[in-house]
Amino acid sequence: MTIVIGLIAGVSVLGAAGAPPKTTFESDVLKTAKGDIKLTFIGHGTLMLEFDGKVVHIDPVSDYADYARQPKADLILITHEHGDHLDPRAVAQIATDKTAIILTEACRARLGKGSVMKNGDKTTAAGFAIEAVPAYNIKHTRPDGAPFHPKGVGNGYVIACGETKIYVAGDTENIPEMAALEGIEVAFLPMNLPYTMTPEMVAAAAKSFKPKILYPYHYGKTDPRALVDLLAGEKDIEVRIRELR
Repeated sequence: MTIVIGLIAGVSVLGAAGAPPKTTFESDVLKTAKGDIKLTFIGHGTLMLEFDGKVVHIDPVSDYADYARQPKADLILITHEHGDHLDPRAVAQIATDKTAIILTEACRARLGKGSVMKNGDKTTAAGFAIEAVPAYNIKHTRPDGAPFHPKGVGNGYVIACGETKIYVAGDTENIPEMAALEGIEVAFLPMNLPYTMTPEMVAAAAKSFKPKILYPYHYGKTDPRALVDLLAGEKDIEVRIRELR
């Protein structure tokens, strides 16, 4: 499938600590045979996706947007329970009685509602086919040796917008399960230390399943341009840098 991308440039940036969250954001429009997909890059690991008249919020967090001003959600996906990914206040501001909420067991325990998906589960919600992909650390651990993200706790998600598959990896390293992914058009892979991946790990992950478009996200102080250099020889993978620190 051919995807044509149009960029809608936002102009605001996050202010200093304590400043209000930004209110305008960069967005890309992906033109597909089944209609436009709009991807809005809210910040860090927080995204919004719009397709076929539906709005999907992924890891909505109030630090990165004023959710009282954001569109109501048809679907909310939450990758794991850490505070930079799970924010009950943000969820409450965009959820309605018709919103489908997909999350992990740990997130359900904190939020008190939503449908749990475990690694490997597949479902359909709000008209989207969704697959939960494992998300965990292999190498990067806390001082006591425990991984920052243990296996079986967090999810990444593959969301099908018509025939177009978008993979949002959550907090993870380049785990073996990524090599089994097929037909991924767009991927969001995290790249900040010590919690997720180095640029080299992201490059290795991308080479394993070859998304057509790769967005590094959740990249903190890591320079995303390093990833562009590492994948310069991969002509079938287009790296796109957006403000997703």
